[in-house]
Amino acid sequence: MITKDVIDTFIDKIPPAPEALKKTISLLNAGELTQAAKVAESDLALKSYLKNIVNKPIYGFKNEVSDISQIFGILGLSESKKTVYNYMISLLSPSEWKLFQLNQKSFNELQAQLSKKWSIILDFLNINDKDIDSSISLLPSSIIVSDALFSNKIDDVKLLRSTKAIDYNTILNRLCGVDLFDICEKISIKWEMSDKVAHIIQASSGVKPAKDKDINLLGKWMHLLLFYELSKAQFVEAGLNDFIDFQVEYVSEIYEEFSTLMEVS
Repeated sequence: MITKDVIDTFIDKIPPAPEALKKTISLLNAGELTQAAKVAESDLALKSYLKNIVNKPIYGFKNEVSDISQIFGILGLSESKKTVYNYMISLLSPSEWKLFQLNQKSFNELQAQLSKKWSIILDFLNINDKDIDSSISLLPSSIIVSDALFSNKIDDVKLLRSTKAIDYNTILNRLCGVDLFDICEKISIKWEMSDKVAHIIQASSGVKPAKDKDINLLGKWMHLLLFYELSKAQFVEAGLNDFIDFQVEYVSEIYEEFSTLMEVS
């Protein structure tokens, strides 16, 4: 149904980061917020995305923020870099979703919620690392990958899920020997993201713990965050509640801590 050739073709079609985005990220890595904003200002689509994201209610700004320099200044280095990566992921999202009941607005909302709460988690853990902060931006790409790979076989996939009650990630893994998180790692490599990003994403699957205990801990928090967001009504209705299998034992040691943090955030 879905061969490795199909997956390779999908990966090949993913465009590398445009030069303007590469330069923006490079400047953000160097701490050059002002210069990064000037480069970002030249990309009208990126500018529109940044304005749309930062003015969402979750960020809590009373007045609309439209100037890119001001947006980057408010967000800071880590959050600005993460938001630019979110934009790159959004470029992969389909104009019309086939498997999940999503649209550009709801997908961007998922990105914003994941990003904001990941920042809250990292603050709680006293972690200040731009690469680790950016790692959450890659997670929604697994949803895009799933929709794209299964789009031509939706009826078969739904039938398989109804008879065996298994998640999309398990289906892909059984068919091809690779899962959605393996594909996300390939995307991170293609976009020249830090190795740490790939390791955290793999650990967040819940079935491939990292050897590094710190990376593994971050994978647990990310695994819980994904399920926390996908359990919300709008994403349950979109069909994302059974996206991957929730690994209860993997996250049991931090579950109460996570729940408390989400309640007060």
